[in-house]
Amino acid sequence: MASGKEIRTKIKSVQNTRKITKAMEMVAASKMRKAQERMRAARPFAEKIRRLAANLSQANVTDYKHPFLVHKDQVKRVGLILVTTDKGLCGGLNTNVQRVALTAMKEWDESGVSEIRASCIGNKGLGFMQRMGAKVVSNVTHIGDTPHLEKLIGPVKVMLDAFHAGELDAVYVAYTRFINTMKQEPVLEQLLPLTGEQLGTPDSSWDYLYEPDPQSVIDELLVRYVEALVYQAVAENMASEQSARMVAMKAASDNAKTVIGDLQLVYNKTRQAAITKELSEIVGGAAAV
Repeated sequence: MASGKEIRTKIKSVQNTRKITKAMEMVAASKMRKAQERMRAARPFAEKIRRLAANLSQANVTDYKHPFLVHKDQVKRVGLILVTTDKGLCGGLNTNVQRVALTAMKEWDESGVSEIRASCIGNKGLGFMQRMGAKVVSNVTHIGDTPHLEKLIGPVKVMLDAFHAGELDAVYVAYTRFINTMKQEPVLEQLLPLTGEQLGTPDSSWDYLYEPDPQSVIDELLVRYVEALVYQAVAENMASEQSARMVAMKAASDNAKTVIGDLQLVYNKTRQAAITKELSEIVGGAAAV
């Protein structure tokens, strides 16, 4: 059995760890509220630009067909944008979305896809793709607690330009969708080509005046729409990250409290055994005299 000093040292160590996890839990709770506010604030813009893109895609004012709307008969080259976190200690958040991405990559290989290009948003996803030996064409890390579109445009534009040039037949995005504080869902969505399910069906037909011309307007709008989809995915992932970290740190703090209680019980038993032994020695010595 360990000595009383060793047990006291271990109790002190667990108490210090609990202080850290408790502080991280409170910080994550504060950041989670802000991340949820940013996520909800981005949704009206995403919905408005989606409705506008849906109306433009259904408009018959021009015969121009944007490359983002053209579906390929055979998908041989695929791009994957993987959205993860920069830091750990958030439970199985990154593991779950990486598992979804890995499953999709295996299915693409089995279906005859000849090339898979990866773009990573977040340090954990970049490390995962590098360990897998995937072809990483772009990445961005150290995004911080607030997503900025100017930081995300570069890696995303690499994929958009490759699809526009015909180097890719489809582009997917994998991220963690925020459901509520206790539930986050890893999802894989098709980003390009844009599907009718994504754009939706407009409720009514709108008429537009295009300046300078329909092609320029549609080109610019669809690029902004895809960027808005990626931004929304990053915002959802950040809200999921803080929620998962808060829950994970709370579980760690509760476990540390349980361990401290168990160690206190062991320490008390050890201390009682030592006192009983000393009393027995004193009584034995007195009897011998």
